Amino acid sequence: MTQPTAVPRARDLGIPFDGTPGPANAITDVPGVEVGYVTLSAGEVQTGVTAILPRGRSGVGTACAAATYSLNGNGELTGRSWIDESGSLALPVLITNSHAVGTVHRGTIDWVADAHPAVAAQWMLPVVGETWDGYLNDINGAHVLPRHAAEAIREAHAGPIAEGSVGGGTGMNCYGFKGGSGSASRVVGHGSGRYTVGVFLQANFGKRSELRLAGVPLGRRSAAPNPMEETDWFTRDGTPQPAVAGAGSVIAVVATDAPLLPSHLSAIARRVPLGLARTGTTGSHFSGDIFLAFSTANAGAFASRMPAGPATDADLDTVTALPWGHLDPFFEATVEAVEEAVANALVAARDAVGRAGHASYALPHAEIRAAFGAR
Repeated sequence: MTQPTAVPRARDLGIPFDGTPGPANAITDVPGVEVGYVTLSAGEVQTGVTAILPRGRSGVGTACAAATYSLNGNGELTGRSWIDESGSLALPVLITNSHAVGTVHRGTIDWVADAHPAVAAQWMLPVVGETWDGYLNDINGAHVLPRHAAEAIREAHAGPIAEGSVGGGTGMNCYGFKGGSGSASRVVGHGSGRYTVGVFLQANFGKRSELRLAGVPLGRRSAAPNPMEETDWFTRDGTPQPAVAGAGSVIAVVATDAPLLPSHLSAIARRVPLGLARTGTTGSHFSGDIFLAFSTANAGAFASRMPAGPATDADLDTVTALPWGHLDPFFEATVEAVEEAVANALVAARDAVGRAGHASYALPHAEIRAAFGAR
């Protein structure tokens, strides 16, 4: 099981963030949500798989209301068309590298067929997202196997989770620094109750000069080396050249236990870019930026399975939903958690060397502390 180590997170280094986080400040603060990783890190292999289970392993097959949004489609999130059609999500969400999507898709089917044969008896459209890790990872090698998807699902757990170079984020880079996996959460009051909004993202986007945290332009000030943008490692038209700055991708998953409809969740997913923009990105054409939002409320509704017999008077979904006029706090929570999740991915990352000796350098903690007066 990949557990977090005792390393500082972004707010520990003095970065001020708005809003109130949950106890783990992670997507797993949403009750029932679990996250698991498989990390493959050895020499030229710097990659892995992340699994996000909306209702844990036992809840696979029980639908959640869901929606997606694509800021820029230079990427992949399988199963999107069915989520957008039905407004539902009933399977785990997996994230890996761009060239392992098919393998992880197959591995997810294998796990569900073994663990939940009744769910697999009709049809499955697994949800697998990707970002490109070919700078550090031998991305064309068959290193991610179907069993790694099943292993990531089996490793999923609630509570604090590791960040940075773990799971699908192992070989990723963000704003010209080492990037990877990041998460954060916010607690939202509604009447006498409280709900949680949690974000998980695989950060592999942005150019160095863009990076801002809490409004401070750390990217352009940083003394850390930036070989991704400054060395001739990327072959274009047969000639080694620097890669286009800002190329990459980001997959973000937003979870909540608030009772939201698919149309509400579509609006939530559309707020993810506002959180990303707080960290500086302008959304490169060469970055696939795709987002998924789901709600764990209303268990038993939003199912889309073939019926066992003729319709009866009891065949009705009954749901509770927040009114549109009360969604602004959830939009705010999403934007705040996305911003902090990016910062957490950067802070948790460490210097890495991978394919062909390519190096990626982490955002120095000393630079963050100096910028925000932390000790």
